[in-house]
This record gives sequence, structure tokens and C-alpha cells, in this order.
Amino acid sequence: MDMVLVWKEANLGCHFCKRSLKMVRVVFLHPDLGIGGAERLVVDAAVALKSQGCSVQIWTAHYDPTHCFSETLDPDLPVVCVGDWLPTSVFGYLHAVCAYLRMIFVALYLVFLSGEEYDVIFCDQVSACIPVLRLSRHKKKVLFYCHFPDQLLTQRKSTLKKIYRAPIDWLEESTTGMADMILVNSQFTAGIFRETFHSLSGVQTDVLYPSLNTSTFDQPSADPQGLAGMLPEGTSSLFLSLNRYERKKNLGLALEALAALRSRLPPGQRAGIHLVVAGGYDDRVAENVQHYAELKELAEQLRLGDCVTFLRSPSDSQKVALLRGSTAVLYTPSREHFGIVPVEAMYCCCPVIAVNSGGPLESVSDGETGFLREPTAEAFSEAMERLVGDARLRRDMGQAGRRRVQDKFSLQAFSDQLYGYIVRLSQ
Repeated sequence: MDMVLVWKEANLGCHFCKRSLKMVRVVFLHPDLGIGGAERLVVDAAVALKSQGCSVQIWTAHYDPTHCFSETLDPDLPVVCVGDWLPTSVFGYLHAVCAYLRMIFVALYLVFLSGEEYDVIFCDQVSACIPVLRLSRHKKKVLFYCHFPDQLLTQRKSTLKKIYRAPIDWLEESTTGMADMILVNSQFTAGIFRETFHSLSGVQTDVLYPSLNTSTFDQPSADPQGLAGMLPEGTSSLFLSLNRYERKKNLGLALEALAALRSRLPPGQRAGIHLVVAGGYDDRVAENVQHYAELKELAEQLRLGDCVTFLRSPSDSQKVALLRGSTAVLYTPSREHFGIVPVEAMYCCCPVIAVNSGGPLESVSDGETGFLREPTAEAFSEAMERLVGDARLRRDMGQAGRRRVQDKFSLQAFSDQLYGYIVRLSQ
């Protein structure tokens, strides 16, 4: 009895101790709060810290309430947008310089004009704002989340481009090192971080896997017809490509794999095969507009016009319906730093066929929750054919995928780990 009382008193004491802790005030700084993977992580992180009792705000240089994740529409999760009047490019060039200037302006506004009080700043993608944050009268701790080194996300085919990028690359490395804590999204990115930022090779980087906020995926469908009207009648096997309309995502591979699959199947099976290419699309981004047109042209060249549907910026309910109804997700980027789409698919009991490099090596279990394959149409189509012809394999992989997400990528695990970092920085 005495031991029970001691246990109860200890837990009660911890409870009051936790409640008596000062509320940690966290500000997130993010360049463009759209609907990409980086934005998904930032929103999930903000929601997670809010659930832990933190005061949270998101500051950004661009926010469109018609092109955002639904959580940001909640008035209890304030989004502050400043500096959207600054250019995103100069005659279609200097995108990186403009992105840096916009984020520096956001940081200057936060520090000198906003009057906001905060304890920790969580910034990602653009580290150039960190020196500005250091100008705060009372030093605040900065956590930088590295999705992937920015300098590896651009090509340098010309001498002029190399000269242009040299000071930007130096600035990225030097300002990243000014953060009080650096987190990365996978072991793969941790290795790339050390290889890329030579002067930071001795800096500790902890891995914080992106989580999955399952509330969106657990909601019953608001559309009673589900995928009706989106797909042609007679669709028996649906494949889904879910990525932003960017060339680096290698979306053409999904189209080429579909063409190869159709050539492998007898006419009777071939007729029911359909592919949906869905993903983030922004009219302001020239590459989105151009690549959408390029993919439609490729589909016509491959004679896939009647068995491919292109969907731009699908709603949450559309995305969930597609994931639940698909035979498999085709995840085509190579050397992707993490990639939340395979995790979303697995939670929806949908097998994943992904390129065997980068983040999917850590998220997808080959042969158990999907297939990891070389980025060729032949390799992808072979895996697709196996799933088309084996309903039991689809079911088993789907169930294994859901268990894997619940074990490794739960929002609670993500929330607890992130909150621990925030508390450590705020003390």
C-alpha cells in the first residue's frame, strides 16, 4: 500500500511539475507555406508542439489560404505572412537570391518590428535568416531542420551558374553552422550533410523522421462517391503518382512504366489499368506549368491519353480516396531525402513501388511493404505486374505497411522527440 501511495504521489508531483513549466513559445520560419513535403513537416511540427502545450506561430513570405494544408486554416494556429511583395525571381532568374532576401526580410520583421516574444525559432530550407535572428536583443535559440542541402537541388551546367552559386553555397554552409541545433530528416540526409558541408562535418545532427498526422487519413470520406467521376468506368487496377510537378521528381518514369506494363499484359487485363498523376501545382511557378504540359505531351507520345488522369493540387479528401483505392503508389524520385508520400501510402494500406535510393530505403521495406526498384520502366512495370495479378500480395503488403507506419512514423513519437529538443533549447 505504501509503495502504491509513493507511486501516486510521484506521478502527481510530475504532473504538477509539468503543468508549472513555463509555456515554450515557438516561431516557425518557412519560405513558402504551400502544400509540398517540407510544408507538411512544418505544419505537423507546429501541430505537434501545440498539442504539447507550446505557443506556436508560423511566419512565412507567402501563404495562400486556397492553396495550403487545412490545419493552417485553424485560427488557433496563427500564420503570419510578410514580404510577399518582394520578387521571387528577376526576369525568371535569381530564384535563390530572391528566396534568401525574402526570408531575411521575414526575420528582420520578426526581430525588429513585430513585438512578438518567443523562446525558440524553428527554421528550415533557408538558413540565411539565422544571422538576422542572432541580432535579437535577447539571444534566442535557433533550431534548423535540414531537409536536404539546397546547393544539391540545382544544376550548374554553365560557368556563369557556377560563379553565381559559389557565394550562395558558402552562405548556406556558414549560416547553417550558426544554428544551436541541427536536425535532419533521415540517415541518408545526415550522410549527405556531412559530405556536402565539409566545415560542419563535426557538428552533431540528430535524425527526426517526418511523421504522419493520421487525422486526415482517419476521417471518413466526405465524398459518398469516392473516386467516382475521377476515373473511367471499368478501372480495375489504379496506380498513383503523387508528387509536385517538378522535373527532379522524375514523373515521366510513372508514364513510361505504365506503357511498359500495358505491353506486358493481355488485352483483357490491359483495359482496366489506369494511372493518376497528382501533385502540388502552383501557377506562379514556371516549372510547374511547363512540366505539366511536358507530361501531358509524353502521355500522348506513349499513347496513354485514355488511361492517364492528371490532377493538380488535389484536396486532402481526393488524396486519401486515391491512396485507399490504388493498387500501388509509384514513387519515382531518385536520391529523395526522405519523401512523405510512401509513408502516407503505407498508412492507407497501399503498397509502394519506389526507386531504390535515398529516403525510401529507410521508409519502405522491400518485399514486405512494397518494392524498391531501379529507376527504369522495365523494373517498375515488373513490380506493377506482380501486384496486378496477386490480390493477396496487395493485401499483405498493405497491412504490413500500415503496421510499419504505426511503429516507426507515428505523430506521437515525432511529437515527443521534437518537444524534447525544444525544451532542451529553451532551458
